[in-house]
Amino acid sequence: MVRYFKKISFEQFKKDIKDDKELYNSYELPKRKTKYSAGYDFIAIEDFELSPGEIKKIPTGYKANFLKDEMLMIVIRSSMGFKYNIRMTNQVGIIESDYYNNIDNEGHIFVSLQNEGDKTFKVQKGEAYAQGIFVKFLTCGDTVKEKRVGGFGSTNKKEGINNE
Repeated sequence: MVRYFKKISFEQFKKDIKDDKELYNSYELPKRKTKYSAGYDFIAIEDFELSPGEIKKIPTGYKANFLKDEMLMIVIRSSMGFKYNIRMTNQVGIIESDYYNNIDNEGHIFVSLQNEGDKTFKVQKGEAYAQGIFVKFLTCGDTVKEKRVGGFGSTNKKEGINNE
């Protein structure tokens, strides 16, 4: 299997973002900007602003499928932190492979940003604001049998079926 990003369904898009087929058809999936870029740039679906002190949950409109021994690490673009004091509220986002197509939200990835600066920060549609990096991980050989039930916070739930 090759790792890939895919748009969420239009039905999920309507629930999480808005009922706008033109907008749905117009946004881009993450891309690497250069040959040696580690991260795939997350591109804004629409313009958004963050006032000083404001926290905003940004819907990406996509999900990611990848190998079971990998994770998708989401981080802020370094220029946003250095120049504007914009942070992710969880500092680093970790998406596990079984988040893809979960029963709650299809695996729709969100990024929560906070403006810790003193000026309003603006992102225009089509601009990159975060990046996702696929990372291989190792385990200790434990035999966890629990399966993901749903979306955010679901790894603490004990029942349900994932996308296997």
